[in-house]
Amino acid sequence: MNRNSKHDRVLAAASAIVKHRGVEKLTLEAVAKEAGVSKGGLLYHFPNKEALLEGLVHYVTSDFASDVQQRVENAPAASAGTWSRAYLEQTIADMKEQRGISAALIVALFANPDLLSQLQEQYADWQRNFENDGIDPVNSTIVRLVADGLWFSEVFGLGKPDDALREQIVHKLIQMTK
Repeated sequence: MNRNSKHDRVLAAASAIVKHRGVEKLTLEAVAKEAGVSKGGLLYHFPNKEALLEGLVHYVTSDFASDVQQRVENAPAASAGTWSRAYLEQTIADMKEQRGISAALIVALFANPDLLSQLQEQYADWQRNFENDGIDPVNSTIVRLVADGLWFSEVFGLGKPDDALREQIVHKLIQMTK
């Protein structure tokens, strides 16, 4: 197996552990077992837990960004608000699947707040995309902030709207991107 596939398998295993068992269960031993690699094999790619956490944040953030970009590229025609809609749709998809970016943010917030700098840089880039999406930058930023708020509400179980209300909110946000 090549280096990148084992590397990604380890990161996918770490993400799964955080998602399904919680960040407190994220140990090198647990990740090695989940990934089906020896602890030595894991340490070859990630010499310590800090390196694993940093890799995890990068992995899931890149995955989310790639999914958003793919939605932009697959949009019927380049039009105003395409980027904002893609971000909103991917955020909602991730919420429903409870995957990816959630694990990275939880790890970053609770295990190592210094890792937030990677996410802050990514969000700064995304914010530039929102502001240059061909629609009112206030509306596009509201779309991002509400999408992030819906995600936050879902991840932490804080004032989650029911499915019908969430769908109405998403519909309203999509209208704001046109």
